[in-house]
Amino acid sequence: MSDKAETGDLGENMAAVFLEKKGYEIVARNYRFRKAEIDIIVRRDDWLLFVEVKTRKSNAYGEPEKFVGIKKANQIFLAAEEFIFSNDWNGHVRFDVVSVTLGEEPEIVHFEDAIN
Repeated sequence: MSDKAETGDLGENMAAVFLEKKGYEIVARNYRFRKAEIDIIVRRDDWLLFVEVKTRKSNAYGEPEKFVGIKKANQIFLAAEEFIFSNDWNGHVRFDVVSVTLGEEPEIVHFEDAIN
């Protein structure tokens, strides 16, 4: 496994634990539809959140959340639409980003309604 993949996996695992501590239930991880992937799908009450996790070892090249571009957003929307349809979801939907910066003291920031 590449260093980049290991960093991404570590960040996703940290984000999943973080979201569970906030009271969210993990519904799916690494949900794929065609070429699109959603890192984490969580649920709480009548809300379904599609979460993109961005992990960096440092902020030397910018904050992780700044690296969610329009192409990635469109892929997330496509996969989310399929998930909603195939699971007959009728509740609220939100698209969030969890930013993970690794280091001596890792930092995790949850940006609600960050992709629109």
